[in-house]
Amino acid sequence: MINKKTIVTFIVNPISGTKSKDGIEELIGQEMDAVRFDCRVVRTEYAGHASVIASQCVSEGCDICVAVGGDGTVNEVARSLVHSQTALGILPCGSGNGLARHLLLPMDMKEALAIINEGQTDFFDYGIINSQAFFCTCGMGFDAFVSEKFAEAGKRGLTTYIEQVLKESLKYEPDTYTIEDETGTHKYKAFLIACANAAQYGNNAYIAPRASMQDGLLDVIVMEPFTMLEAPQMAIDLFAKTLGNNRRIKTFQAHRVHIHREQDGAIHFDGDPMQMGRDIDIAIDHLGLKAVVNPRSKEDAAEPNKMINAMSWMVNSLNILYNVRA
Repeated sequence: MINKKTIVTFIVNPISGTKSKDGIEELIGQEMDAVRFDCRVVRTEYAGHASVIASQCVSEGCDICVAVGGDGTVNEVARSLVHSQTALGILPCGSGNGLARHLLLPMDMKEALAIINEGQTDFFDYGIINSQAFFCTCGMGFDAFVSEKFAEAGKRGLTTYIEQVLKESLKYEPDTYTIEDETGTHKYKAFLIACANAAQYGNNAYIAPRASMQDGLLDVIVMEPFTMLEAPQMAIDLFAKTLGNNRRIKTFQAHRVHIHREQDGAIHFDGDPMQMGRDIDIAIDHLGLKAVVNPRSKEDAAEPNKMINAMSWMVNSLNILYNVRA
């Protein structure tokens, strides 16, 4: 009896992220086990093409569909795989790689391919914001506003993101939000509101350090307005996984929330911005996504170096702020 090979499709977004995709076909051919896997590589040709290819993979019975790109590519692929038996794989090539980092997948391409070779999968939650699927975080307020500016900047990477944060934070006006959940209605003036399925935005910036992708709950983070003097501590807490201890942060968990804001504006889902109205519904779909996991994740997990990450952020910020003002 001949054992059926596992069918794997690699969806490569050639223009996403910060890593070159040159030679990716050769690397896949070298690293994937040809005895066990039947692999093909497809490159996207236009915005939204990754979702189309992933949908075809589901209808054709593909076992694993691998997103090769940044968080936007991962989101495109993953939202076509929900509630199917086709598992999401990730070769992280983005500037943030939020979902890959939460799942403790290697950032090195060869090591990430080794994880796909092992073929171990599990089921995870995903979120929905006004019918749009997200897998890490969604939100509104300042982070959505910056996501818009980041998308308009035309350049990727952490440096560009910090530059946009510094430029826009000086003039951003907090909004007032009314949030309804299972416990009642609450009103907040907030710099931003984030709803997290996974722990981080990306780049080891932990907006919801205790978030789990298998508990069926959103972690809701309300960041109250803060002064520029308080900003360095906020940055340290973000990278040190201690944001919940900051006095400007309010957190709670819910299965679903309804948020009303005073005016239309930007939201983001997994870093991608979109304009939405004043009323926003966010919910968790429990264990609706099958994904390839790192079987050695507990061994590979390491606490982020608090001082290195925080100091790196602040040094980058000071350098960019100097250049912005110059």
